[in-house]
Amino acid sequence: MNVHKNASMTPKGRAHLVREVQRVGLTTAAAAAGVSVRTARKWHRRYVQGDSELLDRSSRPHRSPRRSDAAKVERALALRRTQRLTYERIAERVGLSRSTVARACQAAGLAKLPPLQQRPVGPRYERSSAGELLHLDTKKLYRFERPGHRVTADRTQYTPHAGWQALHVAIDDHSRVGFSQLLDDETSRSACTFLLAALRYYASLGVRVQAVMTDNGSAYKSRRFATLLRRLGLRHLRTRPYTPRTNGKAERFIQTLLREWAYAYVYPSSRHRTEELPHWMRYYNFHRPHSATAGKPPVTRLGMNGNNVLRNYT
Repeated sequence: MNVHKNASMTPKGRAHLVREVQRVGLTTAAAAAGVSVRTARKWHRRYVQGDSELLDRSSRPHRSPRRSDAAKVERALALRRTQRLTYERIAERVGLSRSTVARACQAAGLAKLPPLQQRPVGPRYERSSAGELLHLDTKKLYRFERPGHRVTADRTQYTPHAGWQALHVAIDDHSRVGFSQLLDDETSRSACTFLLAALRYYASLGVRVQAVMTDNGSAYKSRRFATLLRRLGLRHLRTRPYTPRTNGKAERFIQTLLREWAYAYVYPSSRHRTEELPHWMRYYNFHRPHSATAGKPPVTRLGMNGNNVLRNYT
């Protein structure tokens, strides 16, 4: 039972008060319990009338003469559910106020109606082995010298003219093993630098990358990036224009990074955030359960044990 925050006694204390009233009298028991004589008389009267639990009673009135007609409320809900009318139209038809219709629809879960047509679900796919396809993407992050409003909720605290960093991410389509780095920009030179670092990381895990998938950003469409892929013998797949879900694994990986690393802690500065990234990536790959890998860390799909301390921290 939830006791009111301003209640002076719990049911156990009320039972003790009743016993003291019977033993030493009403006035003395009330003074010893720190309550008024009126309160002590109330709980003693309820006990005498057979209320042995001495719980708080509901504050709901016995009668509500101005309560809205239940039949009208049901009709309003039916109009909202079947004809998808606005609150104003429903109130006009049924004879209720707009606020009453709004409260009833909120309580019934009809405040926000589902779309008439469900959005088409893109084709789901997963490569059969690690290294067949590597998803690449980038995300801009603001530099800061003190925590900003995203974590403090105080928009007066920010670092003016601090500039940006570029979070480059890579994730293997089959195993979901990820790799990320914070670089200065999103230029083709940075994209090539990151790709080489990612390939070295996956090679250390025994994974040989065969193809990469990117969006149509200028860095990935550059001649420098195309030349590097050709020299490495990697196939380049691009997403359809304005269709980010094609590269959905990288998009989802970025969301996880932002929620669990970038904005999960109040970092003193962006430098501290950058220093934390390798530690979080190690946790993501070797320890964090992943829904796409049956609740196990991504490296388990590479035949590794996520709890191997020597492999993870040498």
